Amino acid sequence: MKIIALAYNTFREAIRDKVLYSLIFFAVLMTGISVILDNLTIGEPTKIIKDFGLASIEIFGVLIAIFVGIGLVYKEMERKTIYNILSKPIHRYQFIIGKYLGLVLTLLVEVLTMSIALFTILYFYEGKIAVALLPAIGMIFVALMIITAFALLFSAFSTPILSGLFTLSFFIIGHLTPDLLELGKKADSLPARYLTKALYYVIPNLEYFNIKGQVVYHVPLKEGYLYLASLYGILYISVILLLSIVIFQSRDIK
Repeated sequence: MKIIALAYNTFREAIRDKVLYSLIFFAVLMTGISVILDNLTIGEPTKIIKDFGLASIEIFGVLIAIFVGIGLVYKEMERKTIYNILSKPIHRYQFIIGKYLGLVLTLLVEVLTMSIALFTILYFYEGKIAVALLPAIGMIFVALMIITAFALLFSAFSTPILSGLFTLSFFIIGHLTPDLLELGKKADSLPARYLTKALYYVIPNLEYFNIKGQVVYHVPLKEGYLYLASLYGILYISVILLLSIVIFQSRDIK
């Protein structure tokens, strides 16, 4: 119940943030712009709407995770409200988990809002709800949960500016990990090969959750792919949250 209360309060604070409403507005606007761009598509006009809409959900979801997530712990420290919270019978791990779940709930609202907007637009074109996009949206949400975990991790020990830069870096590098491994294979230096291979396994492979192209162009996925990808995401999130708890536990807050 303590974790739920913290999550609910975090969610209420996040949805009051003007940044969140601005990002959702622009996300819906970008999806609407895709309708105009569909004239550039040769063949099926809805493909560019689907591609553009899914990309908008991911991009603006990442922005929300960064702008809101990096200040979750820092704002509590700056406002001195952290002392009131921790003076109550609340453990630090409950504080971290509650904050994380609150932001995940905020992201869920953003994803649902964007998805409804996208489905509505596609319904006017196809006369049916594009349920085929649900796997891609689900994978986007898992990837956003990972980015959120990183934002909370960096927020536990760093300033908002540095936390934002670190989180954005992990998002960019996470989509380049397959290229990083290939680059290491071509390196002449043996330490460079080991380093790139280590980074490949440490940094989350966000491309694993990128199935937008397969869904839009009707490319079948491997059997059990969604389950394995979801399990990979959950395990990674668990490790990052555990690391966040350890760091936050070690901080001297008096």
